[in-house]
Amino acid sequence: MKIVIRNETEADTEAISEITKAAFDNLAISDHTEQFIIDALRDGKALAISLVAADGNRVVGHIAFSPVKISDGSPGWYGLGPISVLPELQKQGIGRSLMREGLARLRSLGAKGCILVGDPGYYERFGFRSPKDLVVEGVPQQFVLALPFEDSRASGNAIFHDAFAATG
Repeated sequence: MKIVIRNETEADTEAISEITKAAFDNLAISDHTEQFIIDALRDGKALAISLVAADGNRVVGHIAFSPVKISDGSPGWYGLGPISVLPELQKQGIGRSLMREGLARLRSLGAKGCILVGDPGYYERFGFRSPKDLVVEGVPQQFVLALPFEDSRASGNAIFHDAFAATG
């Protein structure tokens, strides 16, 4: 398998939806709306970065980044999510490749940092930490993870795009 990380194309949208649905299907913490979130971000022109992992012509993974508002007015912050890999191909480095390329591209855009809601056990390996002064309303603090770039700081409430409320 030779994985290439590239920008999504219009032809990838159905595959992205199917991969996302499959990746979150058996996760008890999911409300199974992740594929709708991606569609709503795309429709709202809020996908700052949308990458796929492809094995030849087959899309096997996806990662999305969108702008986030911080209540203290800190500019240049982005939310990560969702990220997904076909279940049968997980734990083979595809997600890691998507993360590394996505974060590198965020930095090249001049982003100040990235925030997400997720499993600390997975995301801490990429440098994400639970900040004491940056929160996402309604989310337990241990699942709010941030990665500031360089010396940037933000505090207050992180507000993800309205697309994160999409239900179908």
